[in-house]
Amino acid sequence: MQRSQEALQSANIVLVKKLAILGSTGSIGTSTLSICESFPDRYTPIALAAGSNIDVAFAQCQHWLPKVISLATEELAAALKLRLKAAGLSQIEVVHGTVGSVYVATLPEVDFVVSAIVGVAGLEATYAAVCAGKTIGLANKECLVAAGELILAAAKERNIALLPIDSEHNAVHQAMRGGSPQEVKQVWLTASGGPFRNTPLADFEHITPAQALKHPTWVMGQRITIDSATMMNKGFEVIEACRLFHLPPAQVRVTIHPQSTVHSLVEFIDGSILAQISVTDMRLPILYALAYPERVAVEGKVPLTFDLAKLSHLDFSEPDHTRFPCLRLAYEAAAIGGDACIALNAADEVAVAAFLAHQIPFLGIPSTIERVLALTPVRRPASIQDVLQADSDARQRARQVVDTMTHQTTTTTV
Repeated sequence: MQRSQEALQSANIVLVKKLAILGSTGSIGTSTLSICESFPDRYTPIALAAGSNIDVAFAQCQHWLPKVISLATEELAAALKLRLKAAGLSQIEVVHGTVGSVYVATLPEVDFVVSAIVGVAGLEATYAAVCAGKTIGLANKECLVAAGELILAAAKERNIALLPIDSEHNAVHQAMRGGSPQEVKQVWLTASGGPFRNTPLADFEHITPAQALKHPTWVMGQRITIDSATMMNKGFEVIEACRLFHLPPAQVRVTIHPQSTVHSLVEFIDGSILAQISVTDMRLPILYALAYPERVAVEGKVPLTFDLAKLSHLDFSEPDHTRFPCLRLAYEAAAIGGDACIALNAADEVAVAAFLAHQIPFLGIPSTIERVLALTPVRRPASIQDVLQADSDARQRARQVVDTMTHQTTTTTV
């Protein structure tokens, strides 16, 4: 099989990669489908996991005619089946839940799995895809933060490529092609600094959800936008980088770069620094992952041309761990590993939800996470079920901390 593929490549015949997209209705999923639209001779989606957005899922079925699609619940799957039958598309198999997303991710015909389901909901499907020998385009932070040790061990055992789609890690992956791993001194992940990088620390206790949801550079979902405001999102990326590139936390640095022009930098032992610069369009890292190790010409297909005038002014500065304690907590969890990283992610998700619901203040987010980490035992999960149990335990602890904090606030107010 390998020889036949090499022969086709030498004859300039490109094999169409068959994709499974976990999170097809989200921003990464729709951007991936946009790439498929632009390069139909290279990529075609044959399996989709669409979550709860039944209207978009139905439209994707009409357009792409996948072999199988998975929805979040049995009720949604039943409703989609009826709509597909009425549209004359009964041949599309409809499944649901975690079992359904695992089925999508491990379909024998699939060559490449895009993992973009938000949260631990995508964990089991991603791990199953690795165990099934699929190449993975990874856009799910929680997979590597919560279960990176298990996923990477499984990928190494099967010689499976994990190709990062997050712009920062994708940039590091590209820059690292300029030298061997042994020649890397450290990597630098850039961060916009969010909406509060210049806000006086004394004003942080008055920050509202509406203010925190106004990101200066990116339009994203609510949780990731709040995580960017606290810099927890960058903390998660530090843990991801440690695991993807086999580096200790001390060799993964964060620098504030408001222009978001340089996506990441790799510093080598000879003093050279390679930076990856591109437009802020997620289709670029997605296409890079899909095409790796090739590079595909985008002219006339995807408008990804960079304006060099944007390089006229670039700022870089050190992050303030006092202003952004979540970043400090992420480094501490990265050094401990195991359940600490699982608890970091779980507690953050609970705390962010509580902040958005006006249950706790902005500074209550890092406070909740720190308390949960202090209550978390030092353990390393031996299985995905261990990860899910540790995640559940951490969420329960976080809810208890939030309830206590809410009660204290109410009592003080009264």
